[in-house]
Amino acid sequence: MTYSFSPATSKLAASLSDGIATVSIDNPLKHNALDLEMWQAFPDIMTALDRDPEVRVIVIRGAGRESFASGADIGEFATLRADAEGGRLYEGTNEAAFWAVAHCSKPVIAMIRGFCLGGGFGLALSCDLRVASESAVFGIPAARLGIGYPPGAMKLVTAAVGAPAAKDLFFTARRIDAQEAARLGVVQKVVAEEQLESAVTALARTIAKNAPLTIKAAKAAIDEAVGISHPDVDPVALADRCFDSADAAEGRNAFLEKRDPVFTGR
Repeated sequence: MTYSFSPATSKLAASLSDGIATVSIDNPLKHNALDLEMWQAFPDIMTALDRDPEVRVIVIRGAGRESFASGADIGEFATLRADAEGGRLYEGTNEAAFWAVAHCSKPVIAMIRGFCLGGGFGLALSCDLRVASESAVFGIPAARLGIGYPPGAMKLVTAAVGAPAAKDLFFTARRIDAQEAARLGVVQKVVAEEQLESAVTALARTIAKNAPLTIKAAKAAIDEAVGISHPDVDPVALADRCFDSADAAEGRNAFLEKRDPVFTGR
């Protein structure tokens, strides 16, 4: 199954198979850099996937085998981000895309190979989990470009890696490899290049088999604990809903009957 969205862009695509939705960043001539049109499309894409009851897990990846996303399209900096007013407008759109990913009630996994820089790095850090190949390269070059980074998006970076690591990455603007990214907590797993897709698929399938209401409640509670509250979401109410659900009964019955549970999200 494929999706269509508004505003439309040919550089983002979303599809669904066996409960796993895949969002592909497809701008190969620029190492999957994200332009304004792509940033604008992200909130609609994430909302549609979040509302689709068939979607259990979302994977965000770069199309092809070269890069996740090399950052915001620098070709737009001289026009759309030429002054403070333009910069604020652009960063607002940029930040809205990050929060659309972070506020999605369903688990979002970033599948990362090659360049994961700047806005692409921010997008990856908006996801819940990150799996990288050994080829992945990470960095936030804002201090080498002389641009500001959205304060709201900075909260997502800090929540993911902690304040000292965030300061290191921003102050130095240095690039780090996949192994250092793992040590800093940027990624949860590093695998060989040829194993990346199978590792992400296995992780997504494992999550997709578990109780959706429990995962939704857990995500909201964990995010609130690190300062990323979901708008109009009460983590206590979400946890309470789990106990009253058909899935809770299914989980108990499956345990007693020594079989795998089949959860419906109800």
